[in-house]
Amino acid sequence: MTKRNMELSLKQREEVLEILKDRFDTNMNRHKDLEWAKVQAKLEDSTEKLWSLNEMEITKGEPDVVGYDKMTDEYIFYDCSAESPKGRRSVCYDREALEARKKHKPENNAMDMAAAMGIELLTEEQYWQLQKLGNFDTKTSSWVQTPANIRKLGGAIFCDRRYDTVFLYHNGAESYYAARGFRGSLRV
Repeated sequence: MTKRNMELSLKQREEVLEILKDRFDTNMNRHKDLEWAKVQAKLEDSTEKLWSLNEMEITKGEPDVVGYDKMTDEYIFYDCSAESPKGRRSVCYDREALEARKKHKPENNAMDMAAAMGIELLTEEQYWQLQKLGNFDTKTSSWVQTPANIRKLGGAIFCDRRYDTVFLYHNGAESYYAARGFRGSLRV
């Protein structure tokens, strides 16, 4: 992906900033003690990150600020859509899994899609943090970053929320389902 492709027009930047501000204001429980003006200043200085947030928005991730890292001076965004982002479902875990499928291959895989968007899949720990902010994935599930030892054996992990409980599961990395996508994170 070239840098040219990762640039938004002025109008697009204004639109995504407005969407992010509205979501920020509507969901203050996700980012207590944070100020939108400071978040916006960081976003305006980081056009590639704003592009990534726009990609998260386009694929129905509804990105929002969920924290601030004082050590790195970065705001942390997660996909906060109620269900796994609609524009990122029906994908297997990674390219290796996609290439291993002989029949009925999905169109894409979670790891490549995330990389193309400039984001990372949530880790298991980040997924648990997200679930403290609300009830997510009550009808869908989301791939999360899989430890190398599990992936080496052909598996991948995903999470969801059922029965008011967050679950961590495993599946073959090449599997894909209409209700399974992935959630991303981005530091700005």
